[in-house]
Amino acid sequence: MKGIIFASALILGLFSCTSEPGKTDTSSPSEKGPATETIANTAKKTIVFFGNSLTAAYNLSPEQGFPALIQEKIDSLGLPYICVNAGLSGETTADGVHRIDWVLQQPMDIFVLELGGNDALRGLPITESVKNMQAIVDKVKAARPNCKIVIAGMLAPPNLGAAYTNAFKNLFSDLAKKNGALLIPFLLKDVGGIPDLNLADGIHPNVVGQKIVAETVWGVLKPAL
Repeated sequence: MKGIIFASALILGLFSCTSEPGKTDTSSPSEKGPATETIANTAKKTIVFFGNSLTAAYNLSPEQGFPALIQEKIDSLGLPYICVNAGLSGETTADGVHRIDWVLQQPMDIFVLELGGNDALRGLPITESVKNMQAIVDKVKAARPNCKIVIAGMLAPPNLGAAYTNAFKNLFSDLAKKNGALLIPFLLKDVGGIPDLNLADGIHPNVVGQKIVAETVWGVLKPAL
């Protein structure tokens, strides 16, 4: 796929689990030859998708995940951006705090933060999720002060109770507002809980579901390009 780089597969599932395998694809186009492609890529800006199994396209090939589908949209419009899939299945917000420094070693112009779902799966304290996600944002701002930040919202399982689910839902909008970030209110809009749009586990989007997720993300991301 033209212009896309996959770091480690990581996509955060609404109910994803730590046993989910990550996926990696470091392929890059070579139609113009290595030297020409390297020069071309240095002139492009970088969009990093930092999440868990939802971002990593769990149980699908990387090119079927929404970050790759976003790259297709970008390429079709001739926009100078390269998408980097920095998704890792099973990752919590605490895991993200530990991993973000490694991801920040690469250029970054737009940072899409998609974490929190695994915290909800474990019923972790909301305060801890907020603290960890703010720490990630702070690290991005410190290392890449001109980087635009996009927060992908998620919902908690209803069995955790109304107080928890409401607080969890609100943490994403609060985080975006506090940091002047763009907000995707619910990453799995029109996909979550719909059997025909998810894999057999009823949790992770299938090929068709990923296309809908890509449209949801694109609606927020496109104006920022």
